[in-house]
Amino acid sequence: MTSPAPRRNRVCKRGVVRRTERISPHMIRVVLTSDDFVDNGFTDHYVKLLFCKPGLEYPEPLDMGVVRETYPAEHWPTMRTYTVRNWDEDSKELTIDFVHHGDEGVAGPWAAAAQPGDVLWFNGPGGAYGPDEAADWHLLVGDESALPAIGAAVEQLPPGARATVLLEVEDDTEEQKLSGPGDVDVTWFHRATTDGDRGDALVSAVEALTFPPGDAQIFVHGEAGFVFRIRKNLFTDRSLPRDRVSLSGYWRLGKNEDGWQAEKSETKQREASAS
Repeated sequence: MTSPAPRRNRVCKRGVVRRTERISPHMIRVVLTSDDFVDNGFTDHYVKLLFCKPGLEYPEPLDMGVVRETYPAEHWPTMRTYTVRNWDEDSKELTIDFVHHGDEGVAGPWAAAAQPGDVLWFNGPGGAYGPDEAADWHLLVGDESALPAIGAAVEQLPPGARATVLLEVEDDTEEQKLSGPGDVDVTWFHRATTDGDRGDALVSAVEALTFPPGDAQIFVHGEAGFVFRIRKNLFTDRSLPRDRVSLSGYWRLGKNEDGWQAEKSETKQREASAS
């Protein structure tokens, strides 16, 4: 008789809230302490946060293998992906910025209510991008969801590195100070005072941009619609090498993360079947 395969260990990592700060009307910064986080060196490193359902008891440490075997699916913690804004190895502080729009969603309301001592479980980090010292110049483009990664990238640019940063937020109250050792030109676009759809200003700015000569390293992340349109400009119109461009639709307008991930999975399956 064949023995059952051993259950895969899916113990999550543990973070404890140390402090919170509202850094703009719709952005909350949560600083956690964690002995489990291991930095991978990327500036777009992200973690999978697990938000436990209220009123339920879960195993500690949180083990998603146990949870999936013993709890009905509707009782599983809700997972959301967030970029790490900063990791301080000395203090073991993990900083994550949350967009907050009232009671909408799961992560934003959690961040708004978070208190010192609250526990947040997570997996990761993942990631793939960091400023390349060999690049002649850098282009970073995004919306609020990409602000943490872009802010971290600006801080880690090589001294004197040239960078153009294009960012779209709701209005001037949502702007953040970005600083680092590079020669950085930051332009903010405000949806509240800009005609057109979400991301239109970013797309137009990239299309109108005269690229300096030399090797460019490019980072474009945010709402999937404008990311796709900029992708066309970079790869089809400008014929840039794909290994010098990092693009990702962090989210899709009108969908939560579960719906967006399902859409991406279906698209990949269709592409695989067609190839």
